Amino acid sequence: MGKKVITVDDYFNGVIQSDRVTLSKAITLIESGKPEDKESAIDLVSKCLPHAGKSIRIGITGTPGVGKSTFIESFGQYLVEQGKKVAVLAVDPSSTLSKGSILGDKTRMTKLAVHENAFIRPSASRGVLGGVALSTRDTIILCEAAGYDIILIETVGVGQSETIVHSITDFFMLLTLSGGGDELQGIKRGIMEMADLIVINKVEDHNLENAKILKNQLINALSLFTIGADEWQTKVEMCSAITGKGIEAVWKTVENYIRLTKTNSSFDEKRKKQRIDAFRELSGQQFMHFVHQNEDFKNLVTKIEHDIVTEKLSVHAAIRELISRITITIKSS
Repeated sequence: MGKKVITVDDYFNGVIQSDRVTLSKAITLIESGKPEDKESAIDLVSKCLPHAGKSIRIGITGTPGVGKSTFIESFGQYLVEQGKKVAVLAVDPSSTLSKGSILGDKTRMTKLAVHENAFIRPSASRGVLGGVALSTRDTIILCEAAGYDIILIETVGVGQSETIVHSITDFFMLLTLSGGGDELQGIKRGIMEMADLIVINKVEDHNLENAKILKNQLINALSLFTIGADEWQTKVEMCSAITGKGIEAVWKTVENYIRLTKTNSSFDEKRKKQRIDAFRELSGQQFMHFVHQNEDFKNLVTKIEHDIVTEKLSVHAAIRELISRITITIKSS
C-alpha cells in the first residue's frame, strides 16, 4: 500500500485539536517550495484564519551571548505555569541552508520543549527575506488556531531579522547586558526605537550596580525619543533568566502594553496595517513572478534589464516602461 495522502481537512482537524505532530507537518507544508503544496497550504491557512488572531505575538531580539535561549526558556516556563500555551518560533533570514540556531536551542530548552503546553519550531528562510515574514505569519495563524495564546518569535539571524520580526509582532523586546563598559553606545538607535521593552539580562549580585547604571542610562536615552501613536513610552527592566528573578516584571510590562494599546485601539490598527503590508509584499512578489514566467513578458523583462545594466534606463524609468507595456497588453487582450 502507498503512503496515505494527508488532506487539508486532515491537517486542519489535527491543528485545531492541538496535535503537535500534525501542527509540525502543517508548518512544513506551509514552508514547502513545491508547487503541488502551494494550493493546499493556502487552503489550510484560510481554514485556520477564523480560529486565529487571539494570541499575543512577542518578538525577542538581542546580540549573540545575551542569553536569548535561556531567557526564552525561563520566560516560557513562567508563562506555562500561569496557564498559558506558548509557541516559540525562530526567524533566520541570514541562512539559506540551516533551520537556524533554534534547532540547537530546542535541545537546550529541555524543560520548555517537553511541556505539554509548549511548542518550539524553527522557521525556514528559503533564502528570501520577504519569504521569512510571510511564512512565519502563516505559521503564527496555525499556532493560534492550535490554541497557543502566546507566540514568542526569536530573531536568529542578523541585520534584517529585527525589522522582519517587528513587522509581524504586537510587542518587541530587546535583550541587552551590562558589563561595566559603555553598553549604551553598542545599541543601535534603530533597534531601540523599535523596542517596546529593553530587558537587561544576566543581572546577578556581582553586576547589580552596573545593571542599575545602565538602566538609568537607557531610561534617560529613551526619554528623548518621540512617543508613537500607541502612546507607549519604552520601558526598561532587569532580570536574571537563570534565577528567574525579574521575569514576572517583564510579563507585567507586556500585559500593561497590551492593555493600553487595546484601550486606545492601536493594537487592532497595528494588526490591520501588518495584514495590509503582508498583502502588498506578497502581491508584489507574485506579480513579478507572473511577469517572469509569462512568455509575453519574458523578452520584455530581459530587454529592460539589459537597458538598466547598460544605463540606457534608470530603474524608475524601467518600472514605468514595464507597467506601461503590461497595461497596453492587458487592454488589447
